Amino acid sequence: MTLTWNNSTHWATSAKDEDDPSQNLKRKGLSKLGKQIIRKMNELGMMVDVSHVGEKTFWDVIKTSKKPVIASHSSVWTLCKNRRNLKDDQIRAIAKSGGIVCINFAPFFIDSTFAEKEKAMRVDNKVQIDSIDTFFKSDDHMKDSATSEFLKIKYLKIRPPLQKLIDHFDYIVKLVGTDYVGIGSDFDGIGVTPFEMDDVSFLPNITRELVKRGYSDTDVMKILGQNFLRVLKEIEVK
Repeated sequence: MTLTWNNSTHWATSAKDEDDPSQNLKRKGLSKLGKQIIRKMNELGMMVDVSHVGEKTFWDVIKTSKKPVIASHSSVWTLCKNRRNLKDDQIRAIAKSGGIVCINFAPFFIDSTFAEKEKAMRVDNKVQIDSIDTFFKSDDHMKDSATSEFLKIKYLKIRPPLQKLIDHFDYIVKLVGTDYVGIGSDFDGIGVTPFEMDDVSFLPNITRELVKRGYSDTDVMKILGQNFLRVLKEIEVK
């Protein structure tokens, strides 16, 4: 279970809310109930997922959980300073727990220049975007779909190369080893991807790039899924 989304629960605070002073949070991190929930998840064999949680919540989880902790779709803060990404000490803490960081493919999580490029691109196309919003004002799904289709060609100029994504895998391996990193695409939550990673059929490109960087077959297999299966087994209630 992911403990929060961008919004907080009443027992755990999110990265978005912890990062926003206007929220005037009365409390950050896990409440007493939140810690009880983590312990119950451990007892039931549920994976504790810290993607989306704030730093205070993260460290409360690390102190509370007795089983491996995962980040199901987060990337590396040092390479791209997005509040949803993990800092080195957080990555080390997840590895120490026996858990895994699954890399998010969203361009704004892997390329530090992408957010500004996207903002400028949307400004340049504001008239067309506004007209789509007006036309589909009563149907958010169609509005998002039509906007995405319109911007598809525009994004070609700013989508990051696949190598930017692989850099995040590489960084974690060099920091804590090959046992603590995996795939956390977020395909179901993002509308733009790096080049050569349009959908699941492009996943073999990760293998290709890891091999190019000198990764052994054993290490590639770990990253592609064996690490995740190991964590599942360690969390499972026997």
